[in-house]
Amino acid sequence: MPRTLAHLQRLFVNAPMSSGAVLSLGKDQSLYLAAVLRKRVGDETVVFNGRDGAFLGRLTRDSKKAVELELVERIAEQSPASDLWYGFAPLKNERMDYVVQKATEMGVGTMQPVLTEFTQVSRLKQEKLEKNIIEAAEQCEVLSVPRLEPEIALKSLIEQWPERHGSRRLVLADEARASASPVGALSELNSDPVGLLIGPEGGFSDAERELLRAQSFVVTISLGPRILRADTAAVAALAVLQATIGDWR
Repeated sequence: MPRTLAHLQRLFVNAPMSSGAVLSLGKDQSLYLAAVLRKRVGDETVVFNGRDGAFLGRLTRDSKKAVELELVERIAEQSPASDLWYGFAPLKNERMDYVVQKATEMGVGTMQPVLTEFTQVSRLKQEKLEKNIIEAAEQCEVLSVPRLEPEIALKSLIEQWPERHGSRRLVLADEARASASPVGALSELNSDPVGLLIGPEGGFSDAERELLRAQSFVVTISLGPRILRADTAAVAALAVLQATIGDWR
């Protein structure tokens, strides 16, 4: 996106977009633009839908109940959706919000909540987390919004992996693995797609760890000699993965 437009508010709108089209925003987004940001007719904003790229939108109506935007021009082509899969044990409240926000910033394409023996939260607030993902995409100029999958039990995830994920390798951040550079283990992977799995607070149970290690598609890595919180481990592992075999290279 041109940096001259970086000062403009970015807004995700789930509607088809093309140059010259007019969007009628819903009540919440209309109120946000007209009342909170005090946008008026003629003011501009950037809008995207995760499918058609980003557009420069100009207000043609500024009612707090129904803002209308004319899509003046496409300012960025749609970026390819990320193929990076990220599985995580649900955490509580703000820490869960943090995880999905950072995963969005780090280039994850699919987020998969995984229920484990020591998972502290059995039900996620799906709508709230999806809202956090969209907000992170708006703030960080991400055009492909990550998909949030429904929860799945770890055992079911493992059983279904070959059928659902094909040749995708699953990188396991294993706190019980001997401390060693994760770069070496990741560098040995070929061009197959990858996923990352981060366990819950307290880690995986011995039985879960044994089950995971027994799978041919699992690659274990260490994140160093220190014990990391689950949300910290997620960011650290995603950074190492992106820098080694991802799109930071």
